[in-house]
This record gives sequence, structure tokens and C-alpha cells, in this order.
Amino acid sequence: MKAPTSVLITLFLAISAVAFPIVFWMQGANSPILFYLPWIMAVLWAVKGLLQKPSPQRYFSFCLAIILVVIAATRALVGMFWYPVIINGLMLTLFASSLWQSQTFVERLARLQEPNLNESGVRYTRAVTQIWCGVFIINIVITSVLILGQYYDYWALYSGLISYLFIGLVMGIEWIIRQQVKKRHNED
Repeated sequence: MKAPTSVLITLFLAISAVAFPIVFWMQGANSPILFYLPWIMAVLWAVKGLLQKPSPQRYFSFCLAIILVVIAATRALVGMFWYPVIINGLMLTLFASSLWQSQTFVERLARLQEPNLNESGVRYTRAVTQIWCGVFIINIVITSVLILGQYYDYWALYSGLISYLFIGLVMGIEWIIRQQVKKRHNED
């Protein structure tokens, strides 16, 4: 997929994913915007799939587009409550499956900046990958409990704000720790 197009589609998907719980929280379940968002997201996922090379990600994009079309066509917005669970499940699958590969997902990302990653860096990236798996599991469990308990206002607050703050906090803490680990490694 071409980089600028990919970035724009991903940005619009992120905005629309965050918009759903925020609109639900602020305007309630009968807001007309909520009925348009699944259509918009379905189109974005379909375009993303069309622009991707044949891969599991392309398959996932098309599957998600189809799920969103069904949700939109049936006006069964309760299906949209599960969207964050699906995305966190995808991320969990991506990160966890990499734990059984020669390079974890985080290691592959790290090697983009540091191709000659040493053994302690490899161990560190494996630990970070495991931590992210835990984050995705926590998000899945909390979101699922809120949906199953029909605590939709809390779901909106968690899915539209708290989960993003949680992810940002983990990213920030990991960045601080990574800087300390790099500093210690450079001193050795």
C-alpha cells in the first residue's frame, strides 16, 4: 500500500473508531451519526484491503469491512460495541503469534531503527511484546465485561478515552525504560 494513502486511511479509521464511543456517550444510542459510522468504516477497511498486497492483513481488512457492512445494513449497532474487542484481538494475535517466531513483532519494529540489535535488546523486545499481549488482554476483558453487563455508558468512556490513555501510559513508561536500558548498555 502506498504510504500516504495508508496513513490517511489508518488515521480516518482511528478517528471513526474513537468517534463511535464518544458520540454514543454524548448523544446516546439514537444519534444518526452512529448509523453512518459503520458504513464509513466499512468503506475505509475495504479500500485498505484493496490497496494491500495479498496477505493476512488484506484478508482481515476485507473481513472487517464485511462485518461492518452487516452491522450497518441491519442497523444492529450492538455489533459496534465489539469493534474494540476485535481490534484488540487482532493486535493480540499479531503480537502473541510473533512470540513463536524468530523475531517478535516489537523486535522487527526495533530493527527498523537499530538493525544490529544485540542479544539483550532481543530479550528486551521479547519482554515488551509479552507486556503488550497483556495490555490487549486487559482491554479485551474490560471491554467484554462492560458489553456483557450492558454498561454502555462505561463502555463508551472506556473505549473512547480510558483505553487510549492506558495504551499511551504503557507506551510512555516503556519509552522511559527503553532509554534507561539503552543508557546502561552504552555505559557497559
